[in-house]
Amino acid sequence: MKAMILAAGFGKRMRPLTDHCPKPLLPVAGKPLIVHHLERLAAAGFTEVVINASYRAEQLIAALGDGSRYGVELAFSVEAEPLETAGGLRHALALLGEAPFLLLNGDVWSDFPLATLSLKENDLASLVMVDATDFNAGDFHLDAAGRLHAEGDPKLVYAGVGVIHPALVASLVDGEPTKLAPLLTEAMRAGRVGGCHHRGDWVDVGTPARLQELEARLTQA
Repeated sequence: MKAMILAAGFGKRMRPLTDHCPKPLLPVAGKPLIVHHLERLAAAGFTEVVINASYRAEQLIAALGDGSRYGVELAFSVEAEPLETAGGLRHALALLGEAPFLLLNGDVWSDFPLATLSLKENDLASLVMVDATDFNAGDFHLDAAGRLHAEGDPKLVYAGVGVIHPALVASLVDGEPTKLAPLLTEAMRAGRVGGCHHRGDWVDVGTPARLQELEARLTQA
């Protein structure tokens, strides 16, 4: 299975740290955040990784190279302007192929065992969910059978880790910014999205304060 890391955003919530540096290259525990992802992917057996890039894309590409130093083979899907999540996936399909792929948000960190991820037959997505936080009351409801629903309580937070089937975005117009949540909601209502509840470590590294929180966690480990 290939993997894709989402890394094309402007990182506005991280300013001023991202004024001159793309968020995935911000250092945490001695290395860029995205390098932690690449090393975890390689350790889990993922060797082909696609990264979408837009804001300061040239810095990201120059810093990571072909990925060989991290044990992976990298390909970059460059967007002239950020295409939102679903639009970015659609733009990268030529690199991802026709098989389901692992999707990883570049601005999260977790200890979820990536090698356990899979997609059930006929499903369009399988998402890792975590408990609601003080800044996110929840996205989707996970039922006892491991199926996700846009409606229902309690809601869990999408952890930014999952498996996506290319068919979820294949019908989109390439180059058109499109959000992922409406597509997931439609697929859920068709009964085609599964999920699991991760109760381990997870950090949404979206602000300087949470970047410092992750730094503290990793340096104390």
